[in-house]
Amino acid sequence: MKRLTLAVLVLAALAACSEKKQPETAATAPAEAQQAVPAATESATTAAAPEAAPAAVPAAAPETPAAQTQAAAAPTAPGAPTGRVFVSNEKGNSVSVIDPATNTVIGTIEVGNQPRGIGKSPDGSEIYVALGEEGKIAVIDPKEMKLTRKFDSGPDPEAFGVHPDGTIYISMEADAKAAVYNPKTGEQIALVDVGLEPEGVAVSPDGSKVIVTSESTNMLHVISVPDHKLVANILVGSRPRAATFSRDGKWAYASAEIGGEVKRVDMTTYKVDKVTSIGEADAKPKDVLLSKDEKTLYVAGGRANKIFLFDAQSMEPKGNIPVGKRVWGLAMSKDGSRLYTTDGGSDSVSVIDTASNEVVATIAVGKAPWGVVVDD
Repeated sequence: MKRLTLAVLVLAALAACSEKKQPETAATAPAEAQQAVPAATESATTAAAPEAAPAAVPAAAPETPAAQTQAAAAPTAPGAPTGRVFVSNEKGNSVSVIDPATNTVIGTIEVGNQPRGIGKSPDGSEIYVALGEEGKIAVIDPKEMKLTRKFDSGPDPEAFGVHPDGTIYISMEADAKAAVYNPKTGEQIALVDVGLEPEGVAVSPDGSKVIVTSESTNMLHVISVPDHKLVANILVGSRPRAATFSRDGKWAYASAEIGGEVKRVDMTTYKVDKVTSIGEADAKPKDVLLSKDEKTLYVAGGRANKIFLFDAQSMEPKGNIPVGKRVWGLAMSKDGSRLYTTDGGSDSVSVIDTASNEVVATIAVGKAPWGVVVDD
C-alpha cells in the first residue's frame, strides 16, 4: 500500500511539472470615467483643470512592490554602440541613419508602412520600429543597418517604451490597450486596458512603473510592473501626447497638446504637482525630455516650430530654440551634449548643442520624420 501511494504521488508531481505556463494577461475592464478615477486622481483633476471631460477609463488596481522582478526578455551581453542616430520617417516608410560625427545621412533602411515609434534594446543590439499600418514591430541590426525581422504587435502600434529587462510596452491606438511583448521571441506577455487613443509610453528607470498617455481620455495611466495592473489614472489636460520620468522616478512630465501645457506629476501620490503653459497659440507640445543634469526640461512645440525650455523644478520658462516645421520627436546623446529633433514638416532633423542651446546642424532625412533614437 505504501509503495502504491508513493507511486501515485510521483506521477502527480510529474504531471504538474509538465504543464506549460500560460502568458500573463492583466486587462482590467473599462468603467465610466467618474467611477474609475481613484482618489489621488481626483486631486490631480482639480490641479490640472482639463479642457475636456474624460471618456471611459479602466479601473485602477492596487500597486505591488517594486522589488519584484519581471520574468521576460533578459538582455544579452552589451556590444559596442555604433553611436549612430536612427530616425523613423512616417510617410517615407523608412529609417534614416545619421553619423553624428559628420551630421550626414549614411544609410536608409526600408522598414514597412508608417514607421513611427522607435527605440533600442537595453544591450544596444537591436533597434525597434512600430509600423502602424502593418500592425508589426520591425527589428533592425544597428551595426549592419539592415532589417532583420518583424513580429506581430496587434493593430495600429504607435509609440512604445523599452523596459530595462528588454520587454517593450506598446500603445495600441485603435484598441485602447497597452500591449507588452518580448521582442526576442515576439511573444505577447500581457495586454492592459487603458484610455482611448493611447499614444505616449514612458518606463521608469527602475522598471517598476509604466506610463501610457491617452489622447481622448486626457489621462496618464500608470501600470505597475511586473504584475501589469493599472494602479492610477491621472487627469492631466487635453490630449496628452508624451511623458518622461526623472532619473529617480519621483517625477513624471507630460505634454498636453490641445491645452498647450506641460504638467509635472508626483509619482508617489499620483497628483499633478505643477502646471506650465507653453505660451504660444501655435504651440502643440509633443515630446518631453530632461537634460542630463535634469535641470532643464525640453519640450517639442509642434507647429510652433520651436523647442521650449523650462526649469525642471519650478517649471518656469527658460526660452526657446527655433527649429524646423512641426517638431515632434526628441532624443539626446548619452553625454547630454546634443539634442536631436524630428521636424516632420521640414523632412529634417535639427541638432542642438545643449551647452549653447543653439542649432548647429540641420540634416535632410526621409519624408515626415516622426521618432528618433541615439545608439550610444
